[in-house]
Amino acid sequence: MRICVFGAGAIGGYMGAKLAQAGADVSLVARGPHLAAMQKNGLTLIEDGDRTTVPVAVSEAPRDLGPQDYVIVTLKAHSVPGVVAKMQPLIGDGTTVVSGVNGVPWWYFHKIGGPYEGTRLSSVDPGNAQWDGFGPDRVLGCVVYPAAEVVELGVVKHVEGNRFSLGEPDGSRSDRAQALSKALTSAGLKAPVRPKLRDEIWLKLWGNLSFNPISALTHATLDVLCTDEGTRMVARDMMVEAQQIAEKLGVTFPIDVDRRIRGGADVGAHRTSMLQDLDSGRPMEIDALVTSVQELGRLTDTPTPTIDTVLALIRLRARVAGLYD
Repeated sequence: MRICVFGAGAIGGYMGAKLAQAGADVSLVARGPHLAAMQKNGLTLIEDGDRTTVPVAVSEAPRDLGPQDYVIVTLKAHSVPGVVAKMQPLIGDGTTVVSGVNGVPWWYFHKIGGPYEGTRLSSVDPGNAQWDGFGPDRVLGCVVYPAAEVVELGVVKHVEGNRFSLGEPDGSRSDRAQALSKALTSAGLKAPVRPKLRDEIWLKLWGNLSFNPISALTHATLDVLCTDEGTRMVARDMMVEAQQIAEKLGVTFPIDVDRRIRGGADVGAHRTSMLQDLDSGRPMEIDALVTSVQELGRLTDTPTPTIDTVLALIRLRARVAGLYD
């Protein structure tokens, strides 16, 4: 089984290192100084206080790696449409593309059934780049839970979590899903195959939709924004609007909104990814996390006044910083 992790940053680097440690036939696609460091010194993983370096096949050019059985995409969502053409040398007749990005995935309405079957989302797949470039039949969904960070070039530190939930768009327990689950499990990761992955997508998105933009606008950490009366109310209103949309699409939430907010507060003084990106001058995942939910609101005739307001504010904040077109 040949596995390529496309986007060997924090999460991709963590997954790639675990697979390499387990002896899997894994390769990584990266770029810049981080790539150069891995090519020279290997990929180093810091986990539970231990520091381990593993040799890995890593390249900036997919043509150097050839067709794969699985291509696991761990880029930021907004980066993927622009590299679909570059990824083509990795894709053969039997290749599965594993979508491990945040937010509403581009394939969301593939094999969902009902009136929205085949709907395409311009907010996350402008120009149908992924739908046409990969083809939805190739896709295997993935919800990413671990937290990790690149602490120095070629070095990834695992912070917490090791679950990568997998799911077919039609909810089946396919051979390809179970084979990848086995490979990830053999590498010490949790990789359950879920019959209703969209429920997990929304449970994670519920927090990302609200906590991320509010933190970037206020520079507050999770514990603060989830307990301050004003920002907690804004987050809650956004989450209620999102829940109304999701339930129209057949999603079931296993917990209520207040418990989800308490869970965010319990994380403590965490700076969300959107806040980290803003402070570092990197583009933020605004469209995948927020614009996509607004688009789904329009699709399902669901009002989203609070989401609309926060989206307008975070878009302008990003534009002022030169991080959003």
